[in-house]
Amino acid sequence: MSDTFTDMGYGDTRIGFGRRCGVVVVDFQRSLTDPAFPMGSCQAISDAVDRTAEVLAVARAQGLPVATCYTAYSSPRDALRWKIADVVNWIHGSEGCELEPRIYDKDYDTVFVKRAPSIFFETGVNGFFVQEGVDTVIVTGCVTSGCVRASVIDAFSHGFRVMVPEDCCGDYSAQAHANNLADIGRRYCDVMTSVEVLAHLQANARAA
Repeated sequence: MSDTFTDMGYGDTRIGFGRRCGVVVVDFQRSLTDPAFPMGSCQAISDAVDRTAEVLAVARAQGLPVATCYTAYSSPRDALRWKIADVVNWIHGSEGCELEPRIYDKDYDTVFVKRAPSIFFETGVNGFFVQEGVDTVIVTGCVTSGCVRASVIDAFSHGFRVMVPEDCCGDYSAQAHANNLADIGRRYCDVMTSVEVLAHLQANARAA
């Protein structure tokens, strides 16, 4: 279907996978995945956790790097000027900052702590992926319209090929989820399903 963006050439090409993938997992921490916490009762985010776990199982089996992160502060004073009340309560060492068990492998994953929306902002994750020889990042996590979107833009800005499995990302609003995926998909990344990502990883493993 034609619209102003497509008429102007947005989304005209696919980026495609490169030589080596790494997986980014944004903010699947208990404060956002566990119903015991004020922001942790979103079914779409829980579903995204399950789909991400499937991708991670294959990525780890192939020895691909996994960078997972959580947002935390040393005190409310240290927190950025978020307009989200609960975020200032995400204090280092608190239960809400624990990584969601369904996606975290402490013996494999490399963990980064972030203060800002993007996992790539002042965390060292860019250097980690460069060291690992990664040219393609698969971005998963929450929330699609916030920290996922910011991470996609920064990954793009660092020169990575960016792939976003839509069912591995979650948002409180289905409309915000769809609109943001459509927008980043016409500008910065290839949006696909976890099934397509898994098919690529498995095909690469067979070829190797």
